[in-house]
Amino acid sequence: MEAPEQHNKSRVVKVDSVESWDFYFNQATNQGCPIVVHFTASWCIPSVTMNPYFKELASAFQDALFLTVDVDDVKVTTV
Repeated sequence: MEAPEQHNKSRVVKVDSVESWDFYFNQATNQGCPIVVHFTASWCIPSVTMNPYFKELASAFQDALFLTVDVDDVKVTTV
């Protein structure tokens, strides 16, 4: 899979629009790449606490695409 735009030099890709969600989801699906998504919000302390662990998982499982979606910024209604 091609190197996607990365957030903070990690392997986690920040999805900032419905269009980018569609792009990454379709690209990974077409290539048979597993997708792991962290739906988060800046006001949700448990979710924010999970961020470093999610980055660790992304480094450990390099064959998967790790996406993070801020639910307040991207209104994905169905997956």
